[in-house]
Amino acid sequence: MYSHFTLARKFIRYWLSASNSKGHGMHSPFVFDFITNVLNDQQPKPCYQPIENRRAALLNNSNSIEVEDFGAGSGVIRSNKRRIDKIAASSLKPKKYAQLMHRMVSYYKPATIVELGTSFGVTTSYLAKGSEKTKVFTFEGSSAIAAIANQTFEALSINNIILQQGNFDITLPEFLTSNPAIDLAFIDGNHRKQPTLQYFDQLQGACNENTILIFDDIHWSAEMESAWETIKNHPSVTLSMDLFFIGIVLFKKEFLVKQHFSIRH
Repeated sequence: MYSHFTLARKFIRYWLSASNSKGHGMHSPFVFDFITNVLNDQQPKPCYQPIENRRAALLNNSNSIEVEDFGAGSGVIRSNKRRIDKIAASSLKPKKYAQLMHRMVSYYKPATIVELGTSFGVTTSYLAKGSEKTKVFTFEGSSAIAAIANQTFEALSINNIILQQGNFDITLPEFLTSNPAIDLAFIDGNHRKQPTLQYFDQLQGACNENTILIFDDIHWSAEMESAWETIKNHPSVTLSMDLFFIGIVLFKKEFLVKQHFSIRH
């Protein structure tokens, strides 16, 4: 993981070079439409406050749980006691990006969503609330964290989420065998290069030309930046958008020339 100083320096560089978030001078019709109707939609949605209330409750919960760690920094699966508020503070996606993904679901209406990395279910809830007709399949390694996520879904009366608990290396291939088509995926799991590329390769087989893949923390480390470069330059990817803390890729065949955009958000 990069130091806070390095991340701040990279963010400043990104901000100065990224395209205007109002869409001025944007030559891609798809990206202009995304900026205008999704990125810059500042209207409050009915689900925002209840989900943020749940986030606040988690950030104020000092109870401890035993967590199995399958992610970056864990050479082996470790189990250790951690406080819920500390996990929430470090792992929950900021509302700015969680709400953006909610708007993406609301606008593009994906039928099937895959989320790798449920955490306590805050971002999952935003995804599920984007469209009640959407099915969200979310994957979480830790049983204790998954249990709290299910409490989140129950508290928010969400019924279109299916949580798969266990190691992604096992649960994701099993899922893709019986669910060969996905429309949107949010990859927020193991923040290392090889697992990230492995998830991309596995999900790619279930993608169609309208599928949207969203990768979390693409500038989190040198490994993640390398993974992002590999993904956006993959022959199947025709358009990519770098919003610094997340990266978005599409496979639309109508884009005859590969396009990449850095967009302020």
